[in-house]
This record gives sequence, C-alpha cells and structure tokens, in this order.
Amino acid sequence: MSLKSLQETLLKKKGTREEIPFGPEVLVYKVLGKMFALISWEEEPLRLNLKCDPDLALALRAKYPAIIPGYHMNKKHWNSIIFDGSLPETLILEMIDDSYALVVKKLKKVDREKLANS
Repeated sequence: MSLKSLQETLLKKKGTREEIPFGPEVLVYKVLGKMFALISWEEEPLRLNLKCDPDLALALRAKYPAIIPGYHMNKKHWNSIIFDGSLPETLILEMIDDSYALVVKKLKKVDREKLANS
C-alpha cells in the first residue's frame, strides 16, 4: 500500500480530516477532532499508528512482527504498523476500520448522530 492510497483510504472515512499538529513529518487523521490514525510518512519503511482494543492489540503484536506497540502513543491502546510488505493489505484495512470505529464509538451521541447524517 502506497502513502497516497493510504491517505485516500483514511480520508474516505466520514468526517475525517488530515492535519499536521505535530509537525510536517506526521500526518494525523481525526474524525470530528479525535485522532484515529497517524502516518509517519518520512520513516523508511512507512509507519502507521492506529487505535486498537487492548486485547486485540496484544494478539496482533504476538502474531505479526510488523505490528508493535504504538510509537509515542499509549501502548495499551495504540499499535504501530511497519509497512515492510509482510502484512496483508486486508489486515491493514481491517485495522483502519477498527480504529475509526473505536473513536466514533467514544464520540458524544450528538456528534455520532451528526456524523451519521452527514
């Protein structure tokens, strides 16, 4: 998955915006102001941080060497994905969907309704 296709995938999520609050080397993706993904696009290989259920995060890390505790994030709730070619794209897409869903689930009810009706 290329940087461009990753960006396009993230931006297709309802209510998502790309921001650079931590400097130009990290692209941050937020849904209604809440982070669900960060891309370290200057890293080689590319790295993606995603929110994850704590139990699933541990299982994924145990199974895939390219999934590690979230770099500069709460290691219980975030994973970093290293784009070294070892992970199936379908897994990465599922992890993106899960991260987005976890953040949307925690939004205020009024914000979830606004998102659903947009």
